[in-house]
Amino acid sequence: MTAMEVPEPRVDWRSKGFFLPAGERSASDYAREKPSLFGGGFTWPVLTLRQSAAEANIATMAAYCARHDLDFAPHAKTTMAPGLLAAQFAAGAWGMTVATPSQALVLRRLGVQRIQIANEVLDATALRWLAEESAEIYIQADSLAGVEAAARAGRIRVFAELGHPGGRTGVRTLDELEEVARAITEAESLEFAGVTAYEGQLPTEPEVDAFLDQLVAGVSRLRAAGLMPPGARVSAGGSAWFDRVVARLAALPRDLRLILRSGASVTHDDGFYAERTPFRRVPDEGPLTAALEIWAQVLSVPEKGLAIAGMGKRDAPFDEGLPVAWEVRRDGAKTDTGPIAVTKLNDHHTYLAADGLQPGDLIRFGISHPCTAFDKWRHIPVVDDDHRVVDVLQTYL
Repeated sequence: MTAMEVPEPRVDWRSKGFFLPAGERSASDYAREKPSLFGGGFTWPVLTLRQSAAEANIATMAAYCARHDLDFAPHAKTTMAPGLLAAQFAAGAWGMTVATPSQALVLRRLGVQRIQIANEVLDATALRWLAEESAEIYIQADSLAGVEAAARAGRIRVFAELGHPGGRTGVRTLDELEEVARAITEAESLEFAGVTAYEGQLPTEPEVDAFLDQLVAGVSRLRAAGLMPPGARVSAGGSAWFDRVVARLAALPRDLRLILRSGASVTHDDGFYAERTPFRRVPDEGPLTAALEIWAQVLSVPEKGLAIAGMGKRDAPFDEGLPVAWEVRRDGAKTDTGPIAVTKLNDHHTYLAADGLQPGDLIRFGISHPCTAFDKWRHIPVVDDDHRVVDVLQTYL
């Protein structure tokens, strides 16, 4: 288990959502004082993380992986927040997954010792750095060019990646998978780590199952060819289909270790993953709860049926669905104003179809797709169930 080095976040006038015209404050200050989110030290919009929900989600995924004897390497690119990554390690995470060498560098500087880069790496500068690092770092390859680039850099651990038609990276056939795996094995400077795949872009369960069955067939073929040694690893599992990964990859030999990479589970959401979470199919194994909320103020009610909130594309994710309005506060109290629908976002404005709102109302929004929420906020207040700020998360690009 990694003991991460988590720098204490400090906020000042540069920190969006916090209102500090002068001076700075530390996460310890907030933890000691526990100010109300509505007490004047914050301004709108502000993204918050509900502590109880995040802690429950981390515990749920840790228990799920333990029940199914999986190694968990959650995708750190979801949050790039050291506080949350440290909590996942404390719950038993095997390692962390990232998308780029830059993200791997951040995790190394935070003390993470086991990292999977879920991509082929071709940049010679990054490959030389990876080869020189003493940590356990893995990359992926889906081409002979990728294998050759890694081999030129030095000692590197490499997965052969299987993909599917229309998907992202990964070879498309088992012949190509064997060719890449053989090239990794025959390169003196490389260590063959196993096989990796990503099923998350497939839209239906039958398509996911067929692809995962192909992954099992590919692993079996590599074993028969003497290319998949005992103790090798198989890595798969986004946040939408990890139950199918567990079900279909149960056919793998027991001496192989399965690494699950589901990253969005740490905060879940009120949109994309709320609809697609595997715990809708296997409810006894869950649940996950949305932990991210954005509070924004109604700025204008310019015509009947239309209200404008001061939140936009620079604040809230919109690539996998629009935010949803859950609660209205007026004069410090929760208020029933009737139904509210988000219809579109500009850079700093949200259009609401609603009849009961007034200028100055505060609205609590849930978000869809946490990955593109975290990248908009460098500091995030962590709140308890009474909306008192008990910590501050810092995020890294």
